[in-house]
Amino acid sequence: MNANPIPKPSINPPDIVRCAYMELVVTDLAKSREFYVDVLGLHVTEEDENAIYLRSLEEFIHHNLVLRKGPVAAVASFAYRVRTPEDVDVAEAYYKEMGCRTERRANGFTKGVGDSVRVEDPLGFPYEFFYHVDHVERLTQRYDLYSAGELVRLDHFNQVTPDVPRGRAYLENLGFRVSEDIKDSDGVTYAAWMHRKDTVHDTALTGGDGPRMHHVAFATHEKHNIIQICDKMGALRISDRIERGPGRHGVSNAFYLYILDPDDHRIEIYTQDYYTGDPDNPTITWDVHDNQRRDWWGNPVVPSWYTEASLVLDLDGNPQEVIARTDSSEMEVTIGADGFSYTRGDATDFKVGSQL
Repeated sequence: MNANPIPKPSINPPDIVRCAYMELVVTDLAKSREFYVDVLGLHVTEEDENAIYLRSLEEFIHHNLVLRKGPVAAVASFAYRVRTPEDVDVAEAYYKEMGCRTERRANGFTKGVGDSVRVEDPLGFPYEFFYHVDHVERLTQRYDLYSAGELVRLDHFNQVTPDVPRGRAYLENLGFRVSEDIKDSDGVTYAAWMHRKDTVHDTALTGGDGPRMHHVAFATHEKHNIIQICDKMGALRISDRIERGPGRHGVSNAFYLYILDPDDHRIEIYTQDYYTGDPDNPTITWDVHDNQRRDWWGNPVVPSWYTEASLVLDLDGNPQEVIARTDSSEMEVTIGADGFSYTRGDATDFKVGSQL
């Protein structure tokens, strides 16, 4: 695809440190609080009748997740921390040069975050860039609060977009590096994993109808923490909210679980990916027909994982129009008529043993 490339601004991009928080709009704040606090164990920094500010165990900034009450379940912001206060100025200028709509607030868009700029990026996503933020207690040594399924860090976002190569080029210009991708022998790109911090990704692009949010991911220390979350959801009789997993990905190598919140926002619980910080860290390319790309072992990917995702909002709070993907669909080329994944019969040179 990539018939309409996004222009590269003449100035250098802002220096992005990491994905920092997501602002989710939820339709029932009490039900969402029960899910994220009582079930998943995220820690409340502060809350009021309209919003809840949550953080993971090891976080020292004000929040990693904002739950804001609203009429339509959607994502209001994918927020990134930048390295200096001046990088907020750079981000504003960078997106203005691309012709994107921007909004700057000296006092921030959420409690606990200062001078920020939000943009409607070229792919239709609401990105935010900030430096100034309130510090809060880092709970790393609060073992009295540590649960068996403790979420310790915000790990990444995953975005659904129709044209992955177009989005990849834009994010590479923004300073992201590609750790892994999925392609086929015809040159179609189905997904790409992109990072600023030294892990597999801060965000990923999944090919599909978009712009939409596929999932937001929190990390645990070990895979047994993920098993505990499954056990807890079973004990609470909400195991039907487990959409996929637990299992291990081929891409990223991570142990994972996908669950759905009360508004069907998808949350991934994630652990045990790998270091990507060297400047010559190689990009691993997977064949779309390699069954081990999505699941190293375990169950086939369920169709809803490919088709369902959350709406995203423009800067006025209205849902962005969803544009259909016209390139090949990963689900269509890898799920057979019986509903199970299959491997192309003539494929002999898959990733395993040839790129690791």
